[in-house]
Amino acid sequence: MEANANYVYKIIDTPVGPIHLIATEKGLSGLVWADKDYIRTKLPTATYNEEAPVLIQAELQLNEYFAKKRQIFDIPLDFQGTAFQIKVWKMLLGVPYGTTRTYGQLAQQLGDSKAVRAVGGALNKNPIAIIAPCHRIVGTSGKLVGFAGGIRNKSILLDLEQQYRTPTLFFNADY
Repeated sequence: MEANANYVYKIIDTPVGPIHLIATEKGLSGLVWADKDYIRTKLPTATYNEEAPVLIQAELQLNEYFAKKRQIFDIPLDFQGTAFQIKVWKMLLGVPYGTTRTYGQLAQQLGDSKAVRAVGGALNKNPIAIIAPCHRIVGTSGKLVGFAGGIRNKSILLDLEQQYRTPTLFFNADY
């Protein structure tokens, strides 16, 4: 997150736990699982604001997503990271609802099949989880690996999106 940006935030309850929504004047810049001290330690100048339009819009669209009434988000986003990270995060926006891709497939899409670890590193820093759907990225074998919200929540999100398949919860998960 940019040190000199003006951030607003709110905390919402979701089926995958409390989430901090963070925004700048440009758009949503963070959707993170975090403890109560996250804002104080990471963004000490951020202002709590339940009325910020982008935060209201993000909460509404997330509620629709969890109710299976939304598959595509149309919230303005303000990705903040390196050029490579932003490129990877924007690629996530093209992974369709209800599908998965592997880290290797994303690296190939970038034009460098050897960039698997770099892609994983970028996904590890994804500041706008769920909306930039890193939960849809799985290991080569199909196993659930790496997710800031935890493997259990990754499984819940994938199950939500894949209505007609066997649930992944506690199956094929690497802990």
